[in-house]
Amino acid sequence: MAFKDLQEYIAALSLRRDLKKITVPVDPVLEITEIADRMVKRGGPALLFENAAGSPFPVAINLFGTLQRLCFALGVEDLDEIAKRVVGLIPQSPPDTFFEKMRFLVKLKEISGFQPRKVSAGPVQELVEKTPNLLRLPVLKCWPKDAGRFITLPLVVTRNPHTGQQNIGMYRIQIVSETKAIMHWHVHHDGAKNFRLHQAQGQDMEVAIVLGGDPATIYAATAPLPPGFDELLFAGFLRGEAVEVVRGTTVDLLLPAHGEFLIEGSVSATETMLEGPFGDHTGFYSGADNYPVITIKTITRKKTPIYPATIVGRPPMEDCYFGKATERIFLPLIRLQLSEVSDINLPCEGVFHNCVIVAIKKEYPGHARKVASALWGMGQMMFVKAIIIVDEDVDVQNLSEVAWKVLSSVDPERDTFMVKGPLDVLDHAAPQSIYGSKIGIDATRKLKEEGHLRPWPEEIKMAPEIKALVDKRWKEYGF
Repeated sequence: MAFKDLQEYIAALSLRRDLKKITVPVDPVLEITEIADRMVKRGGPALLFENAAGSPFPVAINLFGTLQRLCFALGVEDLDEIAKRVVGLIPQSPPDTFFEKMRFLVKLKEISGFQPRKVSAGPVQELVEKTPNLLRLPVLKCWPKDAGRFITLPLVVTRNPHTGQQNIGMYRIQIVSETKAIMHWHVHHDGAKNFRLHQAQGQDMEVAIVLGGDPATIYAATAPLPPGFDELLFAGFLRGEAVEVVRGTTVDLLLPAHGEFLIEGSVSATETMLEGPFGDHTGFYSGADNYPVITIKTITRKKTPIYPATIVGRPPMEDCYFGKATERIFLPLIRLQLSEVSDINLPCEGVFHNCVIVAIKKEYPGHARKVASALWGMGQMMFVKAIIIVDEDVDVQNLSEVAWKVLSSVDPERDTFMVKGPLDVLDHAAPQSIYGSKIGIDATRKLKEEGHLRPWPEEIKMAPEIKALVDKRWKEYGF
């Protein structure tokens, strides 16, 4: 099932009794965050604050705050269903016969059917605010030492001035005044790259900030897609139906037609302001720094929109489940290059860039080091601070089992190795920003060639026939 927009998804959550409506006045400054934080930590329902103090618009939050809810949002029972669809699109070897080439072309044609579909008008442009005012929105101040109010779930649309290729990313935005805001993006982000290309030409950059849209499009804005891959095409693939887009009223960009709000403006090539601090997804405040200023030209919206938000902070948080979606959906692409990888885990505690646990089918000495090195060379995997490699029989989703295997299988001097390279800008432990050391941990069973001269012990396991017997007689035992 493809949800048309955010409101259809929220209505479906209500029917599933997975939505709590709060009718009493609640303050977007800190109070909504405290309520939402308690709910996500408890695995509680999505929340709809119908009376956000100081704003005429309701606030929806914790919309994707459990694995089950995220699966429902993406129309699947299990995220691995999407991974299987991805596998179905990837040729396992280059097509060499006529019929194999034809099958591949058919698959490509199927993908092209998910290209965004342009329409002349959409709900997100039902009303045009001639005098735009960001301060009317129920934008959250999430944590006590935040520098102000931040839009936390925006779809930020930019365009490469050379290729014309659009990009959608999710970057926090600090509100300054009715028509001014600050764009926070990191140097490695595609939106920041597009901005630098405009800067080099001495040009401000057109930008659109979409609030809302269907769940697949919201997730797609967070996905680590290869350079040049259209997020809206990916969203169409996820939902099994093309995303409808409209041209902006004051910017030459194609934008999701079923958003709740559409904020159009430009990012200054020269003007910056101090942005932050901000309570970040690491669980710590990220510091203040200068980022480019956005000037708002217009705001369009639905007649009765809902303002979508999320909060980040000490994990687990709602963004952990977006991370799990990325883990499952992109595993086939990792295996396309590293066929020995059987599974990966991006644990919530690792906040995406601090830790990856990888199970491999080990075939030769140094195999774990080869895999770690290859992963550090793959896209946003370059930011990962710790890569732990285990054997394929280890359940990497079971952190207790992983801890046992790692602690019992590692000789620190032999099995740990360090490299230096780029780090996520939010890694406050690094001696300097965006660059530092990473650690690889080889927790696989060791071979003689790797310096382990003693026999590797056999793991304790019950005889299969006894396990089967006990399974058969389980109810006889009185359990």
